[in-house]
Amino acid sequence: MTLRSELDAFKASWLERVGAETAKMVEDDNAALKTLAAGALKAGVMFPAAKLPDQKGGMTDLAALMAEGPVVVTFYRGGWCPYCNLELRAFQTLLPEIEGLGARLVAISPETPDNSLSTAEKNALAFDVLSDSEGLLADALGIRFELSEAMKAYFVKVGHDLPARNGDDKWSLPMPATYVVAKGGRIMLAHVDPDYRTRLDPSMALATLRGLTAAKAA
Repeated sequence: MTLRSELDAFKASWLERVGAETAKMVEDDNAALKTLAAGALKAGVMFPAAKLPDQKGGMTDLAALMAEGPVVVTFYRGGWCPYCNLELRAFQTLLPEIEGLGARLVAISPETPDNSLSTAEKNALAFDVLSDSEGLLADALGIRFELSEAMKAYFVKVGHDLPARNGDDKWSLPMPATYVVAKGGRIMLAHVDPDYRTRLDPSMALATLRGLTAAKAA
């Protein structure tokens, strides 16, 4: 199955479980994020510098990684999000090809390093999973938002305690986003969608990396 088909299948089963009222609330909430998504950083600009803790207790300097070679950066909401787990596993499948092109892959969420470690272990991820627990990088990218009161109530109802999982007192999340960044830090591909159930297929990131490799060889 492709990532798109897996996401669509989960969405269909979710709609059956939650009913029309909850489904409309989510649709309305996603629609309210379109303006934010439109203002997020686009391809052609420099990726913000950041040093973030990883799931192993170390620190990752994104600017240093991007000085060495291309980097694929994917933002996800948290290990509690089934759509995110599907996406992370899809990226893991393509990790050998990404690394074969001389690129690095990192995933970032607002969750604490301990929760990032749980996500990495649960999905058998062999790439770095970083914590943007204060949301500073997500803010710099223009993808972080505060949950509406309706969504906050829904999260409380289903047991997603964001302040506890993220280690702060905020009910905020990043819109899921994927960036392909060239050596030197310029964003070559930026995918931000206000609907968290829609994700960039990792094969598109791989195609962009191949384009960078071809341009370098030309």
